This record gives sequence, C-alpha cells and structure tokens, in this order.
Amino acid sequence: MHPESTRPAPSADEIADLGRRVLDSVRTAIVGMDDPLTVALAAVLAGGHVLFEDVPGLGKTLAARSLATALGLDFRRLQCTPDMLPGDVTGSYVYAPDTGEFKFRPGPIFTGLLLADEINRTTPKTQSAMLEAMAERQVTVEGVRFPLPAPFHVIATSNPIEYEGTYALPEAQLDRFMVRLSVGYPTAEGETQIILDRVRRQSPDAVVEQVLDAEGLRDLQRAVETIHVDADIARYCTDLARATRAAQHVAVGASPRGSQALVLLGRAFAALDGRAYVRPDDIKHLAVPVLAHRLTLTPQAWAQGVDPATVVSAAVAHVPVPPTVAQAR
Repeated sequence: MHPESTRPAPSADEIADLGRRVLDSVRTAIVGMDDPLTVALAAVLAGGHVLFEDVPGLGKTLAARSLATALGLDFRRLQCTPDMLPGDVTGSYVYAPDTGEFKFRPGPIFTGLLLADEINRTTPKTQSAMLEAMAERQVTVEGVRFPLPAPFHVIATSNPIEYEGTYALPEAQLDRFMVRLSVGYPTAEGETQIILDRVRRQSPDAVVEQVLDAEGLRDLQRAVETIHVDADIARYCTDLARATRAAQHVAVGASPRGSQALVLLGRAFAALDGRAYVRPDDIKHLAVPVLAHRLTLTPQAWAQGVDPATVVSAAVAHVPVPPTVAQAR
C-alpha cells in the first residue's frame, strides 16, 4: 500500500499546466498525435488503461514510451507472441538452490506503465493474465496475491488489419480499457517533419524530458477526483450508454462501466483544459473512444460493414444535451 500524500491537491489550472508540459515533452519525439495523446494522458490521469488500435509504423510504441518517460513511470515493454505464457507476464515461482525454497520472481507487469505491444498476437489465456492486473491492480500466482505498484497503467497496441496468427481480444478484456484510440496517418507536413527531426537528431532516439514522478502523478489523479460533475452531465452519460443498447445494429451495448468511464475521463479531460467542471462538449468528444469498443454488433451488422464508432456517433447526434445547457445556449 502507498500512503496518501499530505501535499495540497493541485488546482485545475495547475493540472492543465503540468499536462501541457507533459504533452510538450512527448511532442519532442512524436509528431501529429495531439488529440490521441491528450486523450491518452487524460485516461492515465483518470486511472485508466489505453488501447491504441491502428496499422504498424505510426509511432504507437514510441508514444507509450515517451509518455511513460514524461510521467516519470517505470516502463516495461512486453512484445506479445503466440507462444507467450501467462507466467511470462505475471511472473512465477523459481527454485532457489541456496535456500531450497521456491521464490516468486516478478514478471514485467510489475511496473508503472506496461506496454503490451501487439496484444492481439498472444493467446486468450495470456491476454486474460492481464485482466486481474488491469481490474484490481494485483496478480494472483499459486493462490498468493501480489499488489502492483501505484500508479499502474497498461497501454496496449493492436493491429486491426491482420487476422492470421492473431487472437481478437475478448469483450471482458476490451471493457477494461478506458479508451480505444486510433492514431491515423500524419499529414504530409507532419510526415516530412518526422523525417527532418530524425535527420537533425543524428540518432534513432529522441530525448524526452521527465516532467513528473510517480508521486506527482498520484497527486494529479487525486486532484482529478475533485472535478465537479453536474447531475445532468451524469445523466447525459447514462443516456448515451443506454442509447447504444437500443441501437439497431447492436447485440450488446455499453455497460454501466462505459458510462462511468465517460464521467471519469470527462473529469480528467476538463482538468487538462484548466476547468474544475465537466461540459457536455467534453463528453461528446470522448464518447467514441470510450464507448465504441464496448459494443458487440449483430452478425448482420458485421456483414454490412457497420462500424461501432458510427453507432456511437449516431447516439451522440440524437441524445439531447442536458436541459440546463440547452437553455444556456
């Protein structure tokens, strides 16, 4: 267990300032990911985990490593493969000849930020080894519980275009990710800038400045918990989640964990904007990355090429914003 900090909680302005410094530091290595990086940082401040799902070569791994460095977190990279076993993630008991006993040797999951690279290349059994860690910040090996460091976060990457030799993440695992983000290709100017930055560095490694440490991040996470959420905003998140459950092409809609994630992420997103309250526009902006991966579409919808993001966008378009906001407009 980690003792609670006695330092005063940072204000929304202080969170925004530190957030800008973290993002500016990451931008020394990453070009053209402003919105995904902001949402990913908000997810970390909200205590969540992040799934980057996009084609290879867009800098997802570098983004995770740079974010860990700027936040001052211990970083481990786990390259997922089909032959990986659960013990390769959690650790296992190893015989110690000097004592004649079996001692627990922690796996790479015992870190501040774990990058599970190409998580859909490992088997469901190994994927599920991360489930307890992501949900409860602990692992259980041979009936013994081992707490994980705090903060603990998982950033996973997944390739959505390859199916041979891959294993789709089960719904329970997907639901543990607070957000699923798509990076997208950079603009022509951004891609040129990536090349010029590499030429100018004369090195494959970019230097990312550390802005926070683990204790400072915990302070920010506690401060985010104080951001005000109006009852109308909470009901708006509920209405959006319920709208996905009633959508035509959806077999299983977003669970209450999805609506709760909207609120939690909305608070962190507002704090990064320097506000001590959540606006409906925050929720609208975050609805797709928070809810789309939590939907299970009908077989007919998959056959027709329906995108879960389109279903969520339709819900955002049709669900009324809170009445108080509508009156203010």
